[in-house]
Amino acid sequence: MSPDQLAHFRTLSSLRPPRVTVAIAWILTVGIAAVIFILFFVPWLQTAQGRGQVVSLDPTDRAQDVTALVPGRVERWYVHDGQHVKRGDPIARIIDLDPNLLSRLAAERAQVEAEIASVRQSQAVAQIDVSRTRQLYAEGLASRRDYEQAQIKVADSGAKLAESRAKLNRIDVQLNRQSAQLVRAPRDGRIQNLNAAAGGAYVSAGTALAVVAPEEVQRAVELLIDGRDVPLLRPGRPVRLEFEGWPAIQFSGWPSVAYGFFDGRVRTIDPNANAQGLFRILVEPAPGKPAWPERRFVRLGGKVQGWVQGETVTVGYELWRQLNDFPLEFGQTVNDKQDDKGAKDDDKKIAAKAGKPK
Repeated sequence: MSPDQLAHFRTLSSLRPPRVTVAIAWILTVGIAAVIFILFFVPWLQTAQGRGQVVSLDPTDRAQDVTALVPGRVERWYVHDGQHVKRGDPIARIIDLDPNLLSRLAAERAQVEAEIASVRQSQAVAQIDVSRTRQLYAEGLASRRDYEQAQIKVADSGAKLAESRAKLNRIDVQLNRQSAQLVRAPRDGRIQNLNAAAGGAYVSAGTALAVVAPEEVQRAVELLIDGRDVPLLRPGRPVRLEFEGWPAIQFSGWPSVAYGFFDGRVRTIDPNANAQGLFRILVEPAPGKPAWPERRFVRLGGKVQGWVQGETVTVGYELWRQLNDFPLEFGQTVNDKQDDKGAKDDDKKIAAKAGKPK
């Protein structure tokens, strides 16, 4: 309506929109413009989130069970919970239910050794008898039967000697096993979870008596990642880690403004998923980055939350990907194409060396 036409409607021309309405309209307009700008121009770093725990990179550095090597009863403990031990330090002594077993085995061993000495002497005499009988047989003064009987005595002495030696070996094996009654620490570490129920009770071979937890270990982090994103991950991918009990502020899409987070990189990816359909990846400290918290703050078994970093996209693209449940990278990036090309070249080289068709 033109001003001339509006002049005929004086009441209408005197009306003014409320200031609140104008302010709301401006807020909506600026908000919509800001949202459009954020969706199409603000960058966002794609991440694959996972949860896990702190582990030891070397399996031998993980907590180890100290087990009883022979059946018996725990007579004495040499350690207590939390005590630091070195490799070879005694942990517990196990005694057999028969307290006179060692003395009886020693007496039996002495008897077998005497039998062996007697058999050896008999064998030596039989050898002399064979030589004498052979000479007499050659001179015609002894029969062939006497010569064969002398040889049979030598063979019997050899069989008895072998039987006595086998018996002696069995006794030595029992003595060696009984000498293993003193259970020792397999490596340096700290004692935890002593099996107090084993004290005074009968324990069989293989019963866990204690757990030795190493202190100086090379730490790593294992994360469980959704199988949707794992096929697009590669070893060497950067990872941002949040440790349990360590204060942190996280913006997964903008890691530059995060606080209290630590850097790592993907070391390995398991080829198979677990029962929940999640894949385990191992994360090691990233070289050239700040070190992870000290071991007194981040211990083995502590919970960890991690974000494996992907490509940088716009916020709108990331929202669209999340709503459609797409993988971490929808499509193949330049890096992935280069990795696939390198893998194909390696396959061709291997096939050429093996003499197979490319």
